[in-house]
Amino acid sequence: MNRTIYTIGHSNFTDEHLLELLQPHGITAVADVRSQPYSRFNPQFNREPIAAFFKRKGVEYLFLGRELGARSEDRSCYRNGRAEYSLIAQSRLFASGIEHLLGAAGKFNIAMMCAEKDPLGCHRTILIARHLHEQGVDVRHILEDGSLEAHEQLLLRLLAAHGMQENHLFHSRDELVAIAYEKQAEEIQYAAEQTQQQPA
Repeated sequence: MNRTIYTIGHSNFTDEHLLELLQPHGITAVADVRSQPYSRFNPQFNREPIAAFFKRKGVEYLFLGRELGARSEDRSCYRNGRAEYSLIAQSRLFASGIEHLLGAAGKFNIAMMCAEKDPLGCHRTILIARHLHEQGVDVRHILEDGSLEAHEQLLLRLLAAHGMQENHLFHSRDELVAIAYEKQAEEIQYAAEQTQQQPA
């Protein structure tokens, strides 16, 4: 099985530019992990148009937003109106999505797609890629300039973003990374009671 999975954020790119970012990495399938795959500001990335676009370009499109999205349908994954990533990661729906994603990765060179440009600010990294990386999957993030950031490199950015150094006196690196993941999750988790736009 192919043990490499890529990630990308469509941001406000054109569909053609998104494809240009994917092509150098040999991507043959895209797994859409947005809970709500629709955008008033970027309608080219609405589910039906982007699926049709990829089909025309010979790229498989797989929608996994129900299973792997940040806004879980499972109400037991919410605390005080907030979708808790730690609970989503333990749900049957999430496990099913991971199984589908890994199955597709065995057939295609696949990239998970969400909306956020910076992988550090998106659940595709803090929720899904975390789980994959901990399971030994090689996760590589396609950045806005087309370059790749290995997940290990991203973890250094994550630690720095929360003022953590690897040579901590009281915590191991794994403990620090876990703390940084949780801090980042608190910043980006979907809050159901809020009306402003939240990360997809």
